[in-house]
Amino acid sequence: MISEKEMTQAKTDEPTFLQGFQDCVPTLVGYISVGLALGIVGVASHLSVMEIVFMSGLVFAGGAQFIMCALLAANSPMSAIILTTFIVNLRNFLLSAALAPHFSKYSLAKNVGIGMMVTDESFGVASNKIVKNEPINDRWMFGLNLTAYACWVLSCVAGAVFGKWITNPESFGLDFAVTAMFLALLVLQLEHVVPAKIKHYVSLIIYMVIAMVVSSFFMPSHLAVIISTVIVATIGVVTDK
Repeated sequence: MISEKEMTQAKTDEPTFLQGFQDCVPTLVGYISVGLALGIVGVASHLSVMEIVFMSGLVFAGGAQFIMCALLAANSPMSAIILTTFIVNLRNFLLSAALAPHFSKYSLAKNVGIGMMVTDESFGVASNKIVKNEPINDRWMFGLNLTAYACWVLSCVAGAVFGKWITNPESFGLDFAVTAMFLALLVLQLEHVVPAKIKHYVSLIIYMVIAMVVSSFFMPSHLAVIISTVIVATIGVVTDK
């Protein structure tokens, strides 16, 4: 039988909301840089600060929000904006589905709450924990997601309010911040990969590049990403040993 001391230790080892917040901090530069740029673009697209606040709070997706600004500036119909946003955000379905098995013991409401707020960055942080066999739970994930959410909304608002003084965000390297962050997350994951699997992962990266290049000739890039990811992920599962 498990002793009371062991049960207490197990509970102590469970990650907390505060740890989720702390694990999110290194990724905030990505949210801040893109959020500032989004706020600037939103104002340039004739959106008010309050409209940018509501868009950032309800959509919470950088790529989709940039596209929304472009479509709004072009006076596109609302149906086209909604459909395009839905298609662009379909990749979040894949991200949430990949994390779902780790939260199966929680209620539907908690799973919906976690899934709705998963971003590329938070998925990367969670995946890094999983690769290192470190525990994750609902409290930790909410700490991670809510920190990212608050930072994103505040950054978009800051970009909208102070954007007139930042006419060229690229000059500060803000356009490369997200790329650099994902490269760092990739390196952290590779540190804990068994050497025998490196060759397998490299081959999957090559397959992904080929799939993206080929599919991009026949469909928009956002659809190419989704379809290529599904195909290569399936290949990875089948060929993994």
